[in-house]
Amino acid sequence: MREARPDSGLRADRVARRADGRLVVDGVTLCPRTGETIGLLGPNGSGKSTLLRLLAGVLAPSAGVVTLDGRPLPEAGRRAVARRVATVEQHAHTQTELTVRDVVALGRIPHRRAWSPATGADDRAVAAALERTGLTGRAGQSWHTLSGGERQRAQIARALAQEPRELLLDEPTNHLDIQHQLDLLDLIADLPVTTVIALHDLNLAAMYCDRVLVLRDGRTVAEGSPAEVLTPALIEEVYGVRAEVTHEPGHPVIRFVRRAARAASCRPGPRPAPP
Repeated sequence: MREARPDSGLRADRVARRADGRLVVDGVTLCPRTGETIGLLGPNGSGKSTLLRLLAGVLAPSAGVVTLDGRPLPEAGRRAVARRVATVEQHAHTQTELTVRDVVALGRIPHRRAWSPATGADDRAVAAALERTGLTGRAGQSWHTLSGGERQRAQIARALAQEPRELLLDEPTNHLDIQHQLDLLDLIADLPVTTVIALHDLNLAAMYCDRVLVLRDGRTVAEGSPAEVLTPALIEEVYGVRAEVTHEPGHPVIRFVRRAARAASCRPGPRPAPP
């Protein structure tokens, strides 16, 4: 197997983004290794979604640069970036009546000329994406009739139909029950792509991510493996909560300490009865 060049892939170098007079992302560097899954962690407003949009080229950085194989995204061209980098947003909505196959076929747009009909390669890519996400049997069904978990899988299938090498996901497990969260992340973890995924759940990040990058107020607080980064001290510093961290085979497990339990442990015990 040929080694990837040091500048290959999608990279952010000291990127910043200013909005409403403040830095939403402030000097963040992110260099995913080929095939790994990186989790973006941090409280609401820490800059996770903005960083993903910078990586996708949807937003331009106020400072720093995002590159694809060593070329700044504007130089690489929007069409070339769309063929390489796929995104899955938190919520996808459409008023148009589309089947699941129609939605997945949208992923082929970067590979076709305007108004040109689908080719055999397009059909094969859509079929493979449907099969990979377990939606072949739902291909002719209306997208509006799908459950939340199935809609997320359809959006991932659309992204896979692009045949990307990099996949960006913004909190894809939000509003899903536990089973669908695990099913979705099992699917994502097994994909043969480089993945950057924003997550709220620290235990899911510990289970599924090779590395995590923790943001607070737009800045990088820590980066490394989940075992290195997800410590009680960091969790209290970034999230303002106390946690206990144990290390199961393969990944850490976080247990949060209830505020009521913390308060009770600080209360003095009952006074002894007078003699």
